[in-house]
Amino acid sequence: MALENFESGSSSGLEESCATEKRRALDDLFSLTYEELRRLASSVRRGDPSATLTPTVLVNEAWIKMANSPGAGSTSRLHFKRIAARAMRQLLIEAARRRGASKRGGDEDVAIITYDESMLPATTTGRELLALDAALEELARIEPRQAMMVESRFFGGLDIAETAALLGVSEATILRDWRAAKAWLTQALRKAS
Repeated sequence: MALENFESGSSSGLEESCATEKRRALDDLFSLTYEELRRLASSVRRGDPSATLTPTVLVNEAWIKMANSPGAGSTSRLHFKRIAARAMRQLLIEAARRRGASKRGGDEDVAIITYDESMLPATTTGRELLALDAALEELARIEPRQAMMVESRFFGGLDIAETAALLGVSEATILRDWRAAKAWLTQALRKAS
């Protein structure tokens, strides 16, 4: 069918076939990483009493957001996880902003987030996520690679080796950047509180 349309001068059948293949590739990649993304969403949302997004909803909403991304299905698994991390970060920030909009500041203090994997926070509140997002935006202006690394590790759940491969740098560079970014973010979050 696609070949007949192509020969007759119509490329719409070929374009549809190509789009279907890209969508199938994205579906396959999502299926392969679903449980991992859900586990990650659970750890990011753990213990937030004001959470409006369950891990399943967060992953599904991220999928909807990513489904419209051009070329997302033709990426590597690591890059796909990076895109998923960005989508989940955006969804979490949007949800926190919606919750905070009705409170207009409230009396909740901004808590400091620990970036040590062995000391992950018991809760990640909306205010903490908003403070982290603002700090990450500022870090992205100063050190874009460090901001991408933090996002990949915190929201994407990537380990040192995966992050190094994704960003095309050595593991030693990621470890140095991780220490520097943690120190910078800790300082920025203290200033915010």
